[in-house]
Amino acid sequence: MQIMVRENNVDQALRVLKKKLQREGVYREMKLRRHFEKPSEKRAREHAAAIRRSRKLDRKRLERDAAR
Repeated sequence: MQIMVRENNVDQALRVLKKKLQREGVYREMKLRRHFEKPSEKRAREHAAAIRRSRKLDRKRLERDAAR
C-alpha cells in the first residue's frame, strides 16, 4: 500500500492511510490475530456473520419489494 504525501502534509497522509487500512480490514485482522482463537470459536463467529448477512439481505429484499 502506498500513500503520497503532498506538500509535506503528513497529517492528511496519515488520515488517508488509516482510512485505507480500515477499508481493507487490516485492523479487524490484527484484532483477530491478537489472541489465539479456537476452531470452534472461529466457526461460531463465521456462522453468526453468515446469519447477519442473510438477515440483512432479507431486510433489503423486503424493503425493495415493499416499494413496488
